Amino acid sequence: MMELLPSWRERFSPEFVLSVVFFIPYFVLLLFCGFPLFFMETALGQYTSEGGVTAWRKICPMFQGVGIASHVILAYVSISFIVIPAWALFYLFNSFKSPLPWSTCDNVWNTEACITRLSRYANPHLFKPNSSWSFLFNNTTPDYSDSSDTNRALSVSDSMSLTQIRWDLALCLLLAWIICYFCIFKGIKYTGKVVYFTATFPYLMLIIFFIRGITLPGSAEGLKYYLMPGFYKLFEPYVWYDAATQVIFSHPVCIGVLTSLGSYNKYNNNCYRDCMALCCLNIATCFFAGLVVFSLLGFMAAQMEVTVDDVVGGGIGLAFVQLPEILAMLPGSVFWALLFFFSLVLLTLDAQFVCLESLATAITGMFPRLLRRPYGREILVVVIAVVCFLLGLPFVSEGGLIHFTVMDMYGTSAVIMVTIAFFETVVIGWVYGADRFIDNIEDMIGYKPNPVLKYCWLFITPLICVVSLLGAIARDHTGIIHYYSLNVWHKLLGGLLILIPLMCIPVFILIRLCKNPSNMTTPSSDLCQARPHKPVLTLCKRVVSGAQRQRQPNRSLVDTSEKIMMGEPSGVGDH
Repeated sequence: MMELLPSWRERFSPEFVLSVVFFIPYFVLLLFCGFPLFFMETALGQYTSEGGVTAWRKICPMFQGVGIASHVILAYVSISFIVIPAWALFYLFNSFKSPLPWSTCDNVWNTEACITRLSRYANPHLFKPNSSWSFLFNNTTPDYSDSSDTNRALSVSDSMSLTQIRWDLALCLLLAWIICYFCIFKGIKYTGKVVYFTATFPYLMLIIFFIRGITLPGSAEGLKYYLMPGFYKLFEPYVWYDAATQVIFSHPVCIGVLTSLGSYNKYNNNCYRDCMALCCLNIATCFFAGLVVFSLLGFMAAQMEVTVDDVVGGGIGLAFVQLPEILAMLPGSVFWALLFFFSLVLLTLDAQFVCLESLATAITGMFPRLLRRPYGREILVVVIAVVCFLLGLPFVSEGGLIHFTVMDMYGTSAVIMVTIAFFETVVIGWVYGADRFIDNIEDMIGYKPNPVLKYCWLFITPLICVVSLLGAIARDHTGIIHYYSLNVWHKLLGGLLILIPLMCIPVFILIRLCKNPSNMTTPSSDLCQARPHKPVLTLCKRVVSGAQRQRQPNRSLVDTSEKIMMGEPSGVGDH
């Protein structure tokens, strides 16, 4: 469900990312970077029947650190991302009030600079300094959709104190974690039943909002803005950089999720077909969601007598400022607000289910004898939820939005993601062997995938990752978030967030070198090889890497029975 999430990442240019022209570089890079990574990680999990850490250990022991690094990022996401459904719950509860709190100036948090809907009609020049009207941003701000000095929901203040917890938001965060726990603690089969509702309901809401949106006055201008090509922007290099990083972020690659979820597939499942279908669904959903958003933005621009370009914005403001304000303009605003925020809660919690499930799967795979026992999973999920909740409290403190954005900007930065993507393709393509991996896939699905994938793993995708990494390093970082300049401690914290996952790769190479230098790249004997005597990598009919001696499988029946008992993938019976 990652593809349904709005573009709340403010590292991109919203006026371009939220336009149909963006789909041209996005689609090209999806073909040569996104899909090869998406399919590779899913097939790796299905082939090894292991989580996102132990799968890399079995494929190539010296690069276990790639799996560790990806799960460090997954831990970052699990801690910070759930703050978004907490904010959505906060808005949902306040949506039961009529009139909606963010549509009036009669609240205790409003300042003298507050502007109501009526005064907005009287003065269409809303975009002036010292104007403020939203529930989200409640003090002086030079732009209605961007930032402010103090916030009602997101708690930006001058003190920026970590000890000043907003307890109403903290309770919403606690409720979000409680919902997550009871939806996944029984395992993947139980979670799958929950996802039938949480994954399909937002699509129904998209259709409803699309029908309502296109019937509103001004929606045609919004759709025209969205669909009108601006091909000159394709010649700007950072447009392609944004597309490459957005492909990685919109498909949950490089964080171990796909490998962990793929491990639950049966050995002969056609994961190639499934991955193609999911990627097509992803891009189709993004396009349709754009139609919905811009039909509503066109209505907002018409009501405020400004151009669509003036109301287009990205980041947190899109979901928690512009869209709520648009809903407040509609007849029956309470109904539409409840519908929207209920959908947003389901949507974001659904993504959190995936993160928490994948993290639990990876940790269980690392400590099987300890955790694959009765109530082991339930206890593990409780521990993860409690730890992540406590670590997430700074995001609901005074200045929580700043802390959240620092985690998002640095903890899941493009530098980390493309570096991990580069090592993943190098390990599969060159170390383990692209030909051997394709033979493994053929053994699973019954036919060879498109041969272009081999050259993507070997050359194209790593090259895209290197170019994207250079673009990420060269890109100007102002260190200003919502008009707040990051201090030295924020920057040191950001550097540490980047360094921790990246250091996992060389550290685990050194550990393996010290422990067993003679077995650095030999795959686990547990893995079945369809053609053990065939070269693992050939180019232009020349052998680059010859066949490796394959030992007979020696699987532990005890571990297998424990894994089946816990509802985990076994990797044995399915083979």
